[in-house]
Formats: sequence, C-alpha cells, structure tokens
Amino acid sequence: MAKKNKTETNNESLPTQDEVKMFDILYPMIKGDLAEIRELSKKKQDEPLNELKVKIINKKLEKAKSILKNEATIEFLDLLNEEKLPTNSDAVLQISQFINALNNFRNKFYVEKGGLDFGLDVPYHEWKTKN
Repeated sequence: MAKKNKTETNNESLPTQDEVKMFDILYPMIKGDLAEIRELSKKKQDEPLNELKVKIINKKLEKAKSILKNEATIEFLDLLNEEKLPTNSDAVLQISQFINALNNFRNKFYVEKGGLDFGLDVPYHEWKTKN
C-alpha cells in the first residue's frame, strides 16, 4: 500500500458539493456580520448585542458549524449566547474564530490547479469535494 502524500486528503474528510455551496453563501455574510459588530465594538465595546442580532448571526454560525464538523477547529467554535447576550467585543472574538476556521477550511480544500489557456500555463482554483 502506497503512503499518502501529506497534501492528500482522506476522501471521507472532503466536503460535499452542498457544503461548498453553503460555504460560498455563508462566508461573505459572516464576514459582513463581523465588520458590522466590529464597528459597534469601536463605539460601545461593552454594550450587549440585541437579541435579534444574536439570533440572525447564530443562524449562520450554526450552518458554518455543520460545514466545519470534521475540522479540528470545531471544538473552539461556540454560538453566541442567546440567554446572556454577549458584548460587542465578545461577539467580535467569537465571530473572528469562525472566520479563521472558515479560512482554514477554504485553504485546505480550495486548491490551485494548473491549466493551459491559449498555450499559457494559467493557474486556477477548484474545490476538492467528495462528489
């Protein structure tokens, strides 16, 4: 049996096409949430988020957790507390952790490929998926 190259990934750990589609939807939304909460944190760092914002953000973070379920980072990802509302600065920290985990996921599975375009070797990116 041949040894696996370090860059090879076990097929079982590869994301599905549906997970990649959900990633592409969620990633910019969560980044937008982070930018908005960062702005709030600059003005009122210790002010708690309101309940509606927490619910809206958690809906996206919950989906992100399902995409990241097989990643080592999952144990460090917590949803925002809906009972004891987090402060703006606490929410920035938590959402930043999700962004970093999603970046790691993308770096792991969105790989550069080479290809010929008009006789030139032009790199492009492609998701490695199960299907």
